[in-house]
This record gives sequence, structure tokens and C-alpha cells, in this order.
Amino acid sequence: MKTINKEKIVLASGSPRRKALMTQAGIAFKIHVADIDESIVDPGTPPENYVCLLSKIKARAVAPNYPDAWTIGADTIVAIDNTILGKPVGHLQAVTMLSRLSNREHSVFTAFTITRPDAHDVVTRVINTRVRFKKLSNDEINWYADTGEPYDKAGGYGIQGIGAFLVKEISGSYTNVVGLPVCELIDALASLGAIRFKETK
Repeated sequence: MKTINKEKIVLASGSPRRKALMTQAGIAFKIHVADIDESIVDPGTPPENYVCLLSKIKARAVAPNYPDAWTIGADTIVAIDNTILGKPVGHLQAVTMLSRLSNREHSVFTAFTITRPDAHDVVTRVINTRVRFKKLSNDEINWYADTGEPYDKAGGYGIQGIGAFLVKEISGSYTNVVGLPVCELIDALASLGAIRFKETK
């Protein structure tokens, strides 16, 4: 597969959705999951600050292992009424989250940080996509919760999966909701010289 790399890139995430998005974009990369305790960031932190902090912590945890590569750390959250919704544990929590999102608009924030040990340049960006759910019936909510899809997803749904039927409207980056704003990530990698579109001879 043709890639756009100019330099080595490491993804500090085990998310299959981020892996798929970066592969689709033509980026060659190595995966090294950041082993961090996400509870070190206060969940009461404003949503945009919360994802930025976690993306930086993840990138900085992995980058020292790869002095000749750019490391990308990322984090995605769902927020409504300025409250962060995590990943539901169990059916009841999933139903509670989905009921709260029903017939309302919420924000999906994804932040990414790109860094390397030998560079002064560090890029952190946060993207906000507005998502509106349709009005969900109790039967729809319980049925979706029973699919098992909500349990590893921020906010309890996956827009790229079965959960697509929940979404009535989206304003902003679709890939941001999936887990990585590809357009903004490509721009940032290009600005750092990590990727190129022009063939070299």
C-alpha cells in the first residue's frame, strides 16, 4: 500500500478505530499502547482541557522509547451539559447514558498530541464535533444496549457501527467522532515534516 510517511510514526493507542483511520489515510505506523492511569486527570476538568491533558500524557509516556519517530497520543470523550460521559459498565449504565443523549445535542471532543524526544515542536489540537441524537424509544435504547456495542465506547455508542441509527445530525468532523480527526491530524503531521505528498526521486 502506498504511504505518505517521510519519517517514522508511532500511535500510542490500541484503539482499533484509530488504527483503521490512520491506515485508511495512507499512514504507516507502529502501535505502542500508552500504559497510563487515566484517573490521574480529574474528571471534573473542563472537557476540552481533559482530552488535551490525556493526549499529552499518552504521547509523552511512549515517545522516549522512539527517539527517531513522531509519537501520536489521542483521547476521545463525549460531553453533555459540560459533563463528561465515560464508557458505560453494564446494561443499566448504557441505558442511562443513551437516555440522556436521546433527542439532544452533545459534543464529541478528540485531542491529539504529536511529539518526539529530539524535537522542540509539539503539536496538541482538540476538535469538537456536535452530534444530535434522534428521539429514542425505550425499546430502541434497550435493544442497542443489548448488542454489547456501547461498552467500549465513550458516551455509550459507536457512530461507525450499529449506533449509526441513533444519530440524526452531525456538525463537524465525522472521523473525530469515530476517534481521530483525520483532516486535522494530516495537516499537523505535514506541518512537522512527518509526512509528504510530493514524490521524491
